[in-house]
Amino acid sequence: MTERGRTRRAFLGTLAATTAGSLAGCQSSFDPLASPSLDEHATTQFRQGLLNQGYQDASIPEAVERAWELPANRGDHTAAKGSPALAPTGDLILADDTGRVRAIAPDGEVQWSTVITQATRGSHGTPAIANDTVYIGAYDGALSALDLKTGQYRWRTELGDAIGASPTYYNGSLYVAVEHAAPSGSVVAVDAATGDVQWRDSRPTDHPHSTVALDREHGRLLFGSNDGYCYAWSFPDLERAWRYDTGGDVKAPIAVADGTAIVPSWAETVTAVDVTDGAEQWTFEADADVMCAPAVHDGTVYVGSHDDRVYAIDLDSGEEQWRYDTGGWIIGSVVATRDHVLVGSYDAQLYALNRASGEVAWTTENRGHVTSAPLVAADGIYYAERAVDGDPDRPGMLYKLAPT
Repeated sequence: MTERGRTRRAFLGTLAATTAGSLAGCQSSFDPLASPSLDEHATTQFRQGLLNQGYQDASIPEAVERAWELPANRGDHTAAKGSPALAPTGDLILADDTGRVRAIAPDGEVQWSTVITQATRGSHGTPAIANDTVYIGAYDGALSALDLKTGQYRWRTELGDAIGASPTYYNGSLYVAVEHAAPSGSVVAVDAATGDVQWRDSRPTDHPHSTVALDREHGRLLFGSNDGYCYAWSFPDLERAWRYDTGGDVKAPIAVADGTAIVPSWAETVTAVDVTDGAEQWTFEADADVMCAPAVHDGTVYVGSHDDRVYAIDLDSGEEQWRYDTGGWIIGSVVATRDHVLVGSYDAQLYALNRASGEVAWTTENRGHVTSAPLVAADGIYYAERAVDGDPDRPGMLYKLAPT
């Protein structure tokens, strides 16, 4: 176990006992396919949809310049920070590690700001947006729903001791991994209208904070945990299906494509697992921990590692197609676009790489470690970073890049 892992476990081990009912078993009466009076799909959510594929059907500019920057993260926790989400209002919604959620106009003007937690680590998740509502968890273990236009609370539900994952929205329910002191964990389904817990399973252990993937075609709900397992449940009946042991912490979202789950692990591997039965298809070995959220598109997996590299891996065979060496850890999220891959690094740069060859199209210099998923919008590219060396007086910024 690395020192970072020990520090995280010690932190959560000092928290209060888990909330009542947090270790309850499955609530089998919950029907995820029942028709609620809410939207079926989210307007936007982390990793661009239920399968966490991290692909945006967009093109990036040939050259960019910084349009503006806005102070955001101030904490020293080295985990990946939250990413900006584009709301149907045209605003960006960003949750940061100060505990606030903000709506920010394309010109950088803050429309509203709501503090959702006083927890030291604030929020590291990316909001899901549906039903004119912003849904987000925080390190106090609560899941919150805010009015999209005003930032006012709709509801707040305490689910455990910490929520580091982003919520996944489908058909009126939110699915989220929850961390409990022990170390332990659970996965929870919450009614998006009321905040009521609909279903919970305490099967995962050791502080899960991987974002849930939902593969409706193959009938699986999946995510990873710090105990090293990728867990799967059947969907929609939510019965325990299988688990796959990677041998190292699974901290990042699992991407799913063509019935294959792509599982990054602190075992210094990326593994392809059949979503139906959990059988290993291939394992790719990096030279250091992998906690980067992979992007998958058109038969290729794009993922970063603590070995400073971005890898392109064939989805079918697991063979390396290309690699690119940055100057620092890559722990955030790779985003694939039509022709490029966007990825931030601990060397304080955002890279745009050619998706076919890995060659650099352009880079940008930043203040701190770039760990959010870049967002490609019609008017530019938005992304966030952590504080410089964890110094609250040198906050990480939210940036907008505009075409030149």
